[in-house]
Amino acid sequence: MAEESPDSAYHSHGSSLEEEAERTEEEEQERLLSYWQSVGRGHQVDVPRDMAEPIHQLTRNNSPQERQSIPFTLIQRKEKLGDLLYEKRQYGKAKWACITIKEKQYEQSICLGFMKLMRYICEQNSSGLYLGITIPIVTIVHTNESQSEMMQSVTVAYYLPEPLQDEPPHPFDSDIIIEEWPSTIVYSRSFRGITNEDSIMREIGLLAEILESPELCLQDTFIIAGYTNPAAANRHNEIWFLQRP
Repeated sequence: MAEESPDSAYHSHGSSLEEEAERTEEEEQERLLSYWQSVGRGHQVDVPRDMAEPIHQLTRNNSPQERQSIPFTLIQRKEKLGDLLYEKRQYGKAKWACITIKEKQYEQSICLGFMKLMRYICEQNSSGLYLGITIPIVTIVHTNESQSEMMQSVTVAYYLPEPLQDEPPHPFDSDIIIEEWPSTIVYSRSFRGITNEDSIMREIGLLAEILESPELCLQDTFIIAGYTNPAAANRHNEIWFLQRP
């Protein structure tokens, strides 16, 4: 019987390793999709099968070292008995990819908006490249003037990484708009957990009580800054009040 040459044995072994890696990759992709689909059902959001690749790619490229934080200048930190009450920050003029969604529930809107932005970030853009994650992903919410009720329409926005600010890749999804936001001063307070209409209205009320002059800020427009994806249970969030121009 002819012996297998070392070279052919190497190639046979190499191809089996590649097949095993592909199988493992597919299994991981299925696991992540299944997880997102189960979370989506809880928010009455359908996560389609074509989200498997963007979810996997985003997860694979989403280590803390690879996430780019949106740059800002810290103006003031307000503390009480060692606890941070809020920060006053200045964010510079910058371009954002934005999508406005209007579903019955806030959770549905942010999940759907985030999924569309994920596709844009994960190669569904004119550059054909993975754009990279920046944090936080922000959601603009609106209330009535008395801050007693939240409007259903929200805007989910992704800050374009620094190298793409001058020439942002064009989104294939016509619902995604590239906007340039002016330089803005925000008052930011951190909170954890899920974000829904109740928790957001509660956080708006808490920050309004803490600020010395809340009337200097917009009274019907606020930002929820999310540092963890909407599928996470114990999310790290911030509520931002926007100082009037």
